[in-house]
This record gives sequence, C-alpha cells and structure tokens, in this order.
Amino acid sequence: MDYSLEIEETPATIPGGTGVLLLHPSTGETDRIDTDFFKTDTDHFLVISTRTTAREVKQKLEYYDVDEERAEILDTLSIERGYSRRQSDTVHYVAAPDDVDGIVEHIDGFLENNDGKLRISFDSVTELAYYAGEDEALAAVERILGLLETYDAIGLFHLSEDPHDKAVVDEFRALFDGVIDLEEDGSVDAEF
Repeated sequence: MDYSLEIEETPATIPGGTGVLLLHPSTGETDRIDTDFFKTDTDHFLVISTRTTAREVKQKLEYYDVDEERAEILDTLSIERGYSRRQSDTVHYVAAPDDVDGIVEHIDGFLENNDGKLRISFDSVTELAYYAGEDEALAAVERILGLLETYDAIGLFHLSEDPHDKAVVDEFRALFDGVIDLEEDGSVDAEF
C-alpha cells in the first residue's frame, strides 16, 4: 500500500512499512512538517509524545487544523511529572518516557487494532534517548520500524541533531529509508 506525502522536497508517495527520520536543529519548528504528515491519506494516526503532554499535542493538532477524530495520543510525561490526566479512547499514558516496552507495546496495539492507512509520529527520539539512553532508543526505533513493516504503516521520527554525537546521528540515519533535514531557516532537504 502506498501513502501520499505532502511535505516539500519528498516523494509524492512512499510505500507502507517506511520509516522517515526528521532531523532538525534543537530550535527547529517541526510542528508544520509533523502535521502535514498526518493531513493526507490517513485513516488513523498515533502521536507518541516524549517531549510534550497530550494537552499540548491536542493544541498543536487544533492549531494546524488536523482532524482529531483520527488521532490517538500516547503521553509519556504526565504520570511521571504528576500532572492531572484523563484516560480516554484517544489519549493513553505510560508511566515514564523511558518505559520503552510500554511505548512499543502501545504502538503494536494501535497498529493491530486499527484498519486502513495508519501513521505514527514519534516526537521525539532525542527525548527518548535522554531518558532511556541512546542504545535503548536505537533498539526501540528498530523495534518500531519492524512493526511498521508488519502492519504496512508509515512513521515519522523526530531527532534533534544538537545533543547527539555525529556517529550516533549516523547510526539513527542508517535505520531509515527516508531522511528529511530541516534547517535552522526552515528550509527542507530530503533523501529517500
């Protein structure tokens, strides 16, 4: 199954099972690319957030006019930080941002329980690495990419270049079929 992409400099379509790495500066404005990723050719999507709370993700979707009916959010921050939270059909929680098994299991469940064209966004792998360690983050990304292949889904994975050594960024880059480079000035370069 092919999926449309409406992100500048990227191919018009990519096949199911494709993972896309979004490399960005730490101050990069990734919301525009993230929400463009969801707007087309999507029946259901899951946002895994290790950087912001579910409430902030909902505000982003609303601001960029993304159909929230198709959205599910996995919030990894609120429980650990002691924020109030409301479990619902579309908002879920894991205990902490380093709960790699809980995150991967939730993604597996989302992909298994939904039909049609499925997308996930992992925002952000850098935060996962901060909490769980770079080796754990690399292993988690590999597991998630395997799930995308199994379920013919696609995913966008955010990685800020600044906190990581070049060798680590290269290790992440090597896992992906497509890489989008977002520059400081907002310009985009992509390699698929």
